[in-house]
Amino acid sequence: MGNWDWQIFLQDPGGKDPTYWQWMMSAWGWTVSVSLCALVLALVAGSIIGVMRTLPDSPWLVRLGNAWVELFRNIPLLVQIFLWYHVVPALFPFMRNVEPFVLVVIALGLFTSARIAEQLRAGIQALPKGQRYAGMALGFTTPQYYRYVILPMAYRIIIPPLTSESMNIFKNSSVAFAVSIAELTQFYLQAGEETARPMEIFVAVVALYAVSALVINRIMAFIEKRSRVPGFVAAGAGGGH
Repeated sequence: MGNWDWQIFLQDPGGKDPTYWQWMMSAWGWTVSVSLCALVLALVAGSIIGVMRTLPDSPWLVRLGNAWVELFRNIPLLVQIFLWYHVVPALFPFMRNVEPFVLVVIALGLFTSARIAEQLRAGIQALPKGQRYAGMALGFTTPQYYRYVILPMAYRIIIPPLTSESMNIFKNSSVAFAVSIAELTQFYLQAGEETARPMEIFVAVVALYAVSALVINRIMAFIEKRSRVPGFVAAGAGGGH
């Protein structure tokens, strides 16, 4: 440890950031931004697809949802990012002016949405069928009993796998370096080479990833504790793992 030089973080990298420390904090900000935006997209798209896969009277929507999950879950994330960055703008000219940040968010969000959709489907199917029938007996339409009866319970029982996905999305955001997003992994590659001190940079970057994951874990644990239904235990909500 005596050979380690932590003073490098106070040196001037010669760019827009006064020190490597501030450059790293800026990169962390990009990592958080990519991750949170992708998580919002994943939750919205995953919820829609997850519900589609459980609709009792719409087999074509079920098939569409299943196709979505198989498509986005079985293509590697890095390949999907390259598809969105290189192929989609070539096929659709109006996408050429879209920022790389947005393309990465779309790729990461849709990739994660397939896993969330599978988890939500498992959560919905783990609920007693009597809840669905009770909603129908009250005169609820299909959207109404999903909104007021099914989904509130399903989300509660899939919080543990959602916690894992929320943490994974921060780790998966590291592939954004492949399209030159200035996030933590890109910072590590550039700053490590410039300073010839890659180990110090690596340790600091790993620490920030760990802090991000820990914060997400604690937030989700708080949500789980506040939303837990006393006496209700459902098995089989870990779909997608």
